[in-house]
Amino acid sequence: MEEMIGLEIHVGLNTESKLFCSCKISEDASPNSHTCDICVGLPGSKPVLNKKAFEYALKLCLALNCEISPELIFSRKIYFYPDMSKNYQITQYEIPLGNNGKLSLTNKEIKISRIHIEEDPAALIHQGSTVLVDYNRSGTPLCEIVTEPDMSSPEEAREFLKKLLTILNYLKIFNIKTGIIKADANVSIKPYERVEIKNINGFKEIERAINYEIQRHKELIKENKPVTKRETRGWDSEKGITLFQRSKEEEADYGYIIDPDLVPVDVTKELIEKTKNELPELPKEKSLRYQEEYKIKKEDAEVISNDFELASLLESSVSNKINPVFASEWIRREVTRVLNYNKKELDETFISKHLIEVMELIKDNKITRQTGQKLMELLIEKDLGVKKYVLDNNLSSLSDTKELGKISLEVIKNNQKAVKEYLEGNEKSFNFLVGQIMKSTKGKGDPKIINELLKKLIQNQK
Repeated sequence: MEEMIGLEIHVGLNTESKLFCSCKISEDASPNSHTCDICVGLPGSKPVLNKKAFEYALKLCLALNCEISPELIFSRKIYFYPDMSKNYQITQYEIPLGNNGKLSLTNKEIKISRIHIEEDPAALIHQGSTVLVDYNRSGTPLCEIVTEPDMSSPEEAREFLKKLLTILNYLKIFNIKTGIIKADANVSIKPYERVEIKNINGFKEIERAINYEIQRHKELIKENKPVTKRETRGWDSEKGITLFQRSKEEEADYGYIIDPDLVPVDVTKELIEKTKNELPELPKEKSLRYQEEYKIKKEDAEVISNDFELASLLESSVSNKINPVFASEWIRREVTRVLNYNKKELDETFISKHLIEVMELIKDNKITRQTGQKLMELLIEKDLGVKKYVLDNNLSSLSDTKELGKISLEVIKNNQKAVKEYLEGNEKSFNFLVGQIMKSTKGKGDPKIINELLKKLIQNQK
C-alpha cells in the first residue's frame, strides 16, 4: 500500500500590523480592541496591502526555490462562517505569488505546489455552550505553503515541517515564541481518495494525526470499505483520533472572484533580484561553509545547519574562541543527546546560557568530558553557576600525576589478565583499564594523563 501525504501549512508572518489595515497585532490585547472597519469588513471599507507582509512572503518563496508570479493578485474566497464577518476571505487563488518550489529532506525532495498570501479569520472562543468571537486576529497576515503529496510517512512530514521552521527562523519572518503554525494534512492510500485533517497544531500532533489516519485507512481497506469520497476530518488530540466533520468542498463551491478593491501589484525582476541578494545564509549554504571554513564533518554540519537553535549555539561558541570541530561534536552529540532523552526543546533548558562555560572548562582541562556530560544533564532543569558547582562538588579534573600513578598501579595489580591481553595487542583491554581508572577517580581523572601514565607503567612491568 503506497501512502501519500501532502501538507497545507499556514504560517503567521511577523509583521507589526495586519495584512490590509494599520491595526496592531498583539497577543495580549483585550478582545476586539485592535479592530477597524477594514478588518471587521464594514461596508465601504477599503483594504490597503501591508508592504512588509508582501516582502516577507516573497523572501519565503525565493528561499523555497519557487517561480515568482509577475503580478500579485488577490481574490475573494466566498463562504459563511462565524469568524468571517464579511462572508469572504481575502486570499490568492488564480495566481499564487510562488509556485513549483522544493524543499530537500534527508532522502528525498518535496515539491511545493504553491505559496500564497491570505488573511487570517477571527478567533472563536468556546465557553461552555456559548461561542464568542475575537476580531483582534482577523486580518493578520498568513502565508500558506501547499506541498504535493510527496511524503510517504508521518516522519517525513515532521522532518519537512522542522526544516521549514528552520528556514522561517533564518529569514526572521516568523516569531518562534508567539507565532502560529497550523497544518492541514491530506492523507490517502493509493489509489483511493484522500482525507483532509484540518487545523492540527504542533509538529508532534501532526505526526500523531497522520499516523492515526493512515492506520484507519488500512483498516478500512482490510474490511473492504476503502475511502472513495473526499472528506474533511478534525483531530482530537486528547482521544488521539480523527472525527468526521463534513464532505470535502470543491474549489468551485467557494465562488472565487478577483478582489475589486485591491489593484494588482507588479513583481518586477529588479525586486526579485534585490530580495534574492538580501536573503540570509540558508541551511544548505551554511552547511557547506561549516565544512570548508570550520572543517566540520559533513554529517555534523548538515544536522546543525538544519536546526536554527543549534546553528546559533555553534556560531556563538566559535565567536567565543571555542574550537569549531570540538564545539560541533559536543553540540551534535551531547546537546542533542540530553534534549532527546528529556524530550525538551533547547529554549526550555539552561543549556544555551552555560554551554560555552562548560566547553571552556573541558578545553582548559579543568573538568573531564564525563563531568561535562553530567553538567549538561543538570542544565536541563537547573540554572547552575557552573564554575561554582564544579568547585563546591569537588568535580575539578584530577591531573596530579602522583595521585593518578597510585590509582593506575592499583588497577594494573588487580587486572593482570587485561594487562597481558593489551601487551598481546588487544586495544580493547587497554580501554578497559582506562575505564577502571576513570571509575576509581569518579570520572575526574584527566584522560590524556591517564593514557600516558598507564602505557608507561605497563611498559615498565615488562
